[in-house]
Amino acid sequence: MIHLDLDENEKQALSAALKSYLSDLSYEIADTDKKSFRDELKTKREHLQRVLDAIDSASNT
Repeated sequence: MIHLDLDENEKQALSAALKSYLSDLSYEIADTDKKSFRDELKTKREHLQRVLDAIDSASNT
């Protein structure tokens, strides 16, 4: 497990960047024809969503 110390501005910036990337990634997944690559992208999306959830929950505490 990794621990990051971020101030509130850094948390907000990282959260916004991840949300933007995740949105773009969803379009890329939809446009990908090769199943194996699409599955890799979905796994990547799941990992990044968990990171985003952790950041957002840390911001709420």
